[in-house]
Amino acid sequence: MTVGESIRPSQKLAGLVLAGGQGRRFGGPKAWAELPDGRTFIEACVEALRDAGAAPVAATLPPESVDPKLGDLIALPLPAPGLDMFASIRFGLQRLIGFEGWTRVAVLPVDHPLVASAAIAEVAAADATAAVPRYRGKHGHPVVLDRSTAEAVADGRRPGPTLREVLRGCGAVDVAVGDPGTTANCNTPEDLARSLARISTG
Repeated sequence: MTVGESIRPSQKLAGLVLAGGQGRRFGGPKAWAELPDGRTFIEACVEALRDAGAAPVAATLPPESVDPKLGDLIALPLPAPGLDMFASIRFGLQRLIGFEGWTRVAVLPVDHPLVASAAIAEVAAADATAAVPRYRGKHGHPVVLDRSTAEAVADGRRPGPTLREVLRGCGAVDVAVGDPGTTANCNTPEDLARSLARISTG
């Protein structure tokens, strides 16, 4: 059985990578930051989502970005710099809603490039309107929303102003996972180094 097959047959997963930030603390947009294996953060996130069975997969990008040409990735340059995370989520979901067939969407910030596809599939399989991974008592990413919740965010019926408010309002459930990558927030090169060291030592 592949990772993607662990999602219930009635559930079809989409993916949204939030990669539109300027990445000032990293020295540039984190979308193009590199892991030790040479993959960019956005490549790693897209790969993890696809391996978890997600299709379609879209990514918000910094304004005027060049399409990274990652297969059939839907590249979505943001309309303006400085948009907050929730505005970026809305922008991405508004475009994903145009694609039929998916019933759930995994929303993955690009500063979590160490997330394992198995953990994404675990969270996506939760029978809930929204689900959040929890590793050793700490919440992480990606957050998974069902289609009705994603549509409500996209059209403004769930206005936030943050994703946390949306999750609180729709009764999100925690899903315990064994993947430290879900909580590995790589905002700086130092964060990335610490996260890699922590994951390598278990």
